Amino acid sequence: RIIKSQATILNSEAWNSAHPHRLVNYKSEIKVPHTRTQVSASDDHTMYLWEPAKGKKPICRMTGHMQPINHVSFSPNGRMVASASFDKSVRLWNGVTGKFIATLRGHVGAVYQVAWSSDSRLLVSASKDSTIKCWDVEQGSKTFGKLKTDLPGHSDEVFAVDWSSDGARVASGSKDCTLKMWRY
Repeated sequence: RIIKSQATILNSEAWNSAHPHRLVNYKSEIKVPHTRTQVSASDDHTMYLWEPAKGKKPICRMTGHMQPINHVSFSPNGRMVASASFDKSVRLWNGVTGKFIATLRGHVGAVYQVAWSSDSRLLVSASKDSTIKCWDVEQGSKTFGKLKTDLPGHSDEVFAVDWSSDGARVASGSKDCTLKMWRY
């Protein structure tokens, strides 16, 4: 099945992590296998939450970023979506309803990518400001949405970040031509 995405260029898409996905192209169309939910984000500062098996109409339009959105990702438990934007923020959304939960601020440059820990309690973000930030995103925690750790060390923009499957390390890739491994 093919559904139309936003009117502008599609920057990122993510499926609820328990389900397979395949992107056809970055301009306007996504080929959708039968799954539950998907989120897409674009240059027009908006995101859409979809349930492709139920039709071509999105569940909701998610707004709040002030500049283009670079990356979106469902938490491994599917309860939240994180979005990274040129507006220097990471936003958290309900992964089922699309409702806004919180804004994570601390970067002084565009945020390029986010990655969840396997237990969905931590989120790391990679930025133009050459840092990686680790956030507490455990729902119900007294420190929810707060910066847990700042990981400086790259000498230029950080474009990629990911957790190891055991949750013990974070890997980051930078414009400074280095790949760094961080123990957490």
